[in-house]
Amino acid sequence: MTNLSGANLQSTEFHGADLEGANLSGANLVGAGLSGTNLSGANLSKARLAGANLSNANLSGANLRLADLWGANLQGCTLTGANLKDATLSGANLKGVRWV
Repeated sequence: MTNLSGANLQSTEFHGADLEGANLSGANLVGAGLSGTNLSGANLSKARLAGANLSNANLSGANLRLADLWGANLQGCTLTGANLKDATLSGANLKGVRWV
């Protein structure tokens, strides 16, 4: 399992990467390119994802508790079973998100 907990990954490009089950808790992913990325089962609790591009990403079962997704692009992503408790979604693009 990939452990990037607390890492500074601001503006990093991960397009299409397989990060299934990765530990990204507390990571700085502000403005990161994560479109089409497999983040199923990943731990993104307290991660900073403001302005990140998560379009068409798979976030099934991901832990996004207390994550900052302000202004993030979540268009077309899958959030089935994801934990979004206390996450910030203000200004996020949620068009076409799959919740179930």
